[in-house]
Amino acid sequence: MIQLGGEKFNLLDVFPKILTVPDSFVVRNNKIQTTIDKVKESHGEAKLYIASKDVMREFYGQEGFHATCFMLKQDLINYLNTLKIEYLNPSQNYRGMEIFSSLWEERMNKIVHLPDEIITFKVSDQNQIKGPRGYVNSPDMGYQLIRELSLPLVSYILVKKLSDATGSELYYWKLFVDFEAIEQMKSLPTVFVYGKSKLQAQETEEVEKQIEEEVTKIKRGRNGQQKYREKLLEQCPFCPFTMVADDRLLIASHIKPWAVADEKERSDPYNGYMLTPTYDRLFDKGFITFTEDRHVHISNFLSNRTCKLLGLEDDKFIQMLPMDKKRIKYLEFHRKSVFKD
Repeated sequence: MIQLGGEKFNLLDVFPKILTVPDSFVVRNNKIQTTIDKVKESHGEAKLYIASKDVMREFYGQEGFHATCFMLKQDLINYLNTLKIEYLNPSQNYRGMEIFSSLWEERMNKIVHLPDEIITFKVSDQNQIKGPRGYVNSPDMGYQLIRELSLPLVSYILVKKLSDATGSELYYWKLFVDFEAIEQMKSLPTVFVYGKSKLQAQETEEVEKQIEEEVTKIKRGRNGQQKYREKLLEQCPFCPFTMVADDRLLIASHIKPWAVADEKERSDPYNGYMLTPTYDRLFDKGFITFTEDRHVHISNFLSNRTCKLLGLEDDKFIQMLPMDKKRIKYLEFHRKSVFKD
């Protein structure tokens, strides 16, 4: 039993695929320009690729389904707050990037003033499209909000199948920020097009200067990360889950992700834990988080089977987990903006 928006639901299933929001799906201002000077004149298409038709229909219903879905107003507010840094300092060459700061204000104001805490919409099987790929579409406001708010390639959707008190099936859609994608895009002197990067074709003096500046920035960042790791090892010389102390097997994991942290936060050893690879991945992707009293919380986007195989126990006390006032503050951000609650 889970509670969302003041209502209780039974969790039936979690969709096995992360839905990365593609460039083709979003509204025009959110789209990525193909080059510095040329813009792909497209307003985007409303249909969204889900998975193969077999996988999609196994989750949503038989061919021709009309599935009732919903989002939470608070989730959208959290998403926009987390993504604000991308609006103010874009990692991609967005079509409307010159007005992005005002767009963020406009979109946040729109969400804040929505009358309902739960935003419902229906998606329909696009079974008229031939081939093995499964798509959905919807004219409803909630679905169109996803197209308007999502920034492509750095946003993704996770979906849960639930049942309400009447036994009716509902699908809970939640938007997340892909911090890893933002970090990767900011670390390369490239132009990004539809999820792929390519070096700019024009070998102009301006482009060469830009690349040189980016390479210098990358080198400076790597030096900073090495110092961060060394300081963090002094505070956390082993993984608090596995007790492994071989630093060759430990990853310096940021609590507040590098992609949305400022320069001071990126190098602050209190903004991190040393974790072995599996736990680093779980923490980095928001499948686990920690409370102030050293208990681990597990996302219900992980299946019971996966938790069992990994030996994860919800609310388990992690005695050796470093905890202090600074980490507590960073963990507040992690629970609110990274953890897949």
